[in-house]
Amino acid sequence: YELPAPSSGQKNDITAWQECVNNSMAQLEHQAVRIENLELMSQYGTNAWKVYNGNLAFMIEMAQKELHKFRKQIQDLNWQRKNDQLAAGAKLRELESNWVSLVSKNYEIERAIVQLENEVGQLRQQQGDGDENKENIRQDF
Repeated sequence: YELPAPSSGQKNDITAWQECVNNSMAQLEHQAVRIENLELMSQYGTNAWKVYNGNLAFMIEMAQKELHKFRKQIQDLNWQRKNDQLAAGAKLRELESNWVSLVSKNYEIERAIVQLENEVGQLRQQQGDGDENKENIRQDF
């Protein structure tokens, strides 16, 4: 800090000297306030910092607990999803196996139906031939 004197042209000016005195008083008051703040800081600052640090440590601890809780919830949810997907996969495989079995049975049934229709057609044809023979025999008598 400086306490400048009035410039050489204003050495005899009372208002210039009054401004210099006011400046020095303001600087002196500023220094007094700084000293008072330092005294207050030395008296109460360490306790305030301890309280502040304690609050920060508590907040960090709470945030870590919450983070741990959320991570556990995420892990549980992922495990549940995995189990659901594995169960759904097993159910899909079972349903697919049943579907293949049913399609195979339908194919066998259709093949049996076609075979039976062919046999029925052959029997009808044989019976038709037999009916003609009967008619021919009837006409002969």
